[in-house]
Amino acid sequence: MTEQRSGEKRLVGRVVHYFGKIGVAAVELTDRLRVGDTILVEGAAPRFEQVVESMQIEKSSVQEAEAGQAVGIKVKDKVREGDRVYVIS
Repeated sequence: MTEQRSGEKRLVGRVVHYFGKIGVAAVELTDRLRVGDTILVEGAAPRFEQVVESMQIEKSSVQEAEAGQAVGIKVKDKVREGDRVYVIS
């Protein structure tokens, strides 16, 4: 079980696809997300936290993405379509 932080969480997007062979979640953003942010993924599968170590938009690495963009994020655990992604502080 992952330790829960005692901070705020802010919804930043939803998983729209999971690429299981490479462990990457495609996330449609509803708010800004940056490399270095700690995210919490919640949904049907067990929830987990991780630091965003890298993001890509259409195969190009980016440091930050805005609402309305879709990003690929390497995730440490399996996610499902519809899982919610939060930034926690």
